[in-house]
Amino acid sequence: MFKKIFILILSVITLTSFTILTHQDHVKVNTETSTVKWTGSKVTSSHEGDIKIKSGKLILDHGRLVGGQFEIDMTTIVNTDIEDKESRLNLEGHLKNKDFFNVNEHKTASLMITTVKLIEESSYELQADLTIKGITHEIKFNADVEIKGTAFLAIAKIKIDRTKWEIKYNSGSFFDGLGDYLILDEIEFDVFLLSEK
Repeated sequence: MFKKIFILILSVITLTSFTILTHQDHVKVNTETSTVKWTGSKVTSSHEGDIKIKSGKLILDHGRLVGGQFEIDMTTIVNTDIEDKESRLNLEGHLKNKDFFNVNEHKTASLMITTVKLIEESSYELQADLTIKGITHEIKFNADVEIKGTAFLAIAKIKIDRTKWEIKYNSGSFFDGLGDYLILDEIEFDVFLLSEK
């Protein structure tokens, strides 16, 4: 009798697990309409711009976010607030060289969601592994993810300490006497994601 009950329980667990797996949808990000905007700041001023998403997906389960991953094309980083073309191109070239993202050697960055906690309705608390320049660190951030069927709209603000990824150029944490040349360690990324139709 006990053996039959054990087999029945095992069957239910197996069936439940299978059902959960079959209801997970891996929904691709629309890389044309989705955006990642960056902001880097000095003490008295800041610059901003865009980076393109190379590929990505969110994993949905019964209308809830359960995971996801993205690849960012770091070679596409541009500035959007400097009007003078020469100054703008100088900044973009600097961001791409070894002082910052070294895109010749590290053409992509990636983010892998590792933990998802639903706070309320469409609000989530996320943990993820962020890899930049081949260096991976865990980050935490909140996201608002509206889900309808297998379609989604996701918005998040991600703040990182760039020095953890060996981006130390003019950082006050590592260099003294920088004055107006000091660049804050924090970089902000405003992420807007739409699913493919």
